[in-house]
Amino acid sequence: MNRLSRRHLTVGAGAGLLLAPFLSLINERPTRAAGTKQAKRLLLFCSMGTKPEIWTPTKVSGESIVTFSASTAALGGADVKDGLLLVEGMPSGNPSDNHGAPDALTGMGNGYYAVNNVQQQLISVDQFVADQLVKAGVNRPIASLLLGSETGTGGKTQFYRASKNLLPIASPNSAFNTVFGNVTASTGTTPDAALKRRKSILDLVSGEINSVRARVGTAEQAKLDSHLDSIRALENKLAQSSMTGGASCKVPTKPSDSTSKSPAIPNDLLHMDILVNALACDITRVAAIHFGTDQALQIDLPSLQGEQHNGFIHSGAPDFKNLIAFEAWLAQQFAALITTLKSKPDPNDASLTLYDTTLVVWARDMGDAVDHNMKSMRFVLGGGAGGYLKTAAGGRYLNLASASGNRHERILLNVCEAMGITSYAGFGDPGLSPKTPMPGIAAS
Repeated sequence: MNRLSRRHLTVGAGAGLLLAPFLSLINERPTRAAGTKQAKRLLLFCSMGTKPEIWTPTKVSGESIVTFSASTAALGGADVKDGLLLVEGMPSGNPSDNHGAPDALTGMGNGYYAVNNVQQQLISVDQFVADQLVKAGVNRPIASLLLGSETGTGGKTQFYRASKNLLPIASPNSAFNTVFGNVTASTGTTPDAALKRRKSILDLVSGEINSVRARVGTAEQAKLDSHLDSIRALENKLAQSSMTGGASCKVPTKPSDSTSKSPAIPNDLLHMDILVNALACDITRVAAIHFGTDQALQIDLPSLQGEQHNGFIHSGAPDFKNLIAFEAWLAQQFAALITTLKSKPDPNDASLTLYDTTLVVWARDMGDAVDHNMKSMRFVLGGGAGGYLKTAAGGRYLNLASASGNRHERILLNVCEAMGITSYAGFGDPGLSPKTPMPGIAAS
């Protein structure tokens, strides 16, 4: 007979009632090794591909960046650069894939991927991570929050689920209503003791059921799944009734209805504000912004107007002046995200900042947008990421073109690993070998 530990007994009658049908199935839940470094949150910053020559740092000493390129100069700010890792040289599984191919965040391209003659479904890393967090008992009101203007113009985004391309919420007004429409932010006070107690019981019960599920038969699994669905509904109601972000949790100013008619830029500035505050309020653990699609991005800034795809990438201008200017603007926004995350306390631990516990990833739909290929995919990884990333003073740079097994999907596996996910079944190319994160990304 299985014995209940002291930890199980201390949850009291509430947990007993919720777990009553399943107590005989419970063993000690396995725990992650002490000292494991991982992030709590994932924030994706997604844009079109760039021109390699304008992206690569102009001077590197070993793995340390001495001088950033003109288009990434904003990443070299004193309060930003030390926590960044720039990676290039990683081809996709189908390097000739171009605009509209799903490779970027799925690890699978336009080829046929099968296991036992069953075609595998496309899923992007944001959706995979969100699903795995839910399975691990991390249930927030929004499992994954995808925002981005001008995403309904016939082009594609980098987000996929069940082989279907996902379109983010385009209107800032709609995004605000989705995230903050049914909640009232805390004014620096924490939930009452009863709410905390109920939530801790639900967290423990969910964890126990997930632990049991892998060790029982199909019939018992179905019962456990039904029980979990009920618990998740309760958790979400609790989360909606009182956000736990404390002083960091602020409801941003609601955008006006007219903003939905504005160009993608500056609309996406409003989206970024909503994303950061959703993380700070612990409404979601996985968030992403997508700048346009693979086919279009309309820009209306005081110093730069035009359309990125045809106007900047394929304009034929030999100096790529406008593309460099817009890439520089994107780098400024990425750096601003880092700075903002550093200014907000972690919603679960006020001794840490949101930056300390978040992995921020700048991902692109292809490596070389001008020549339409995926021969060298590019990533910027940043944030404290719970200490997961190996960094260097001044910023770290890796060109992995000559590395063994240098598929870009392995960087996506690093993203999973950084979020505490070590089983990759159901994600990416089933034939990828080795199916492991790329070495040298994580801190030892």
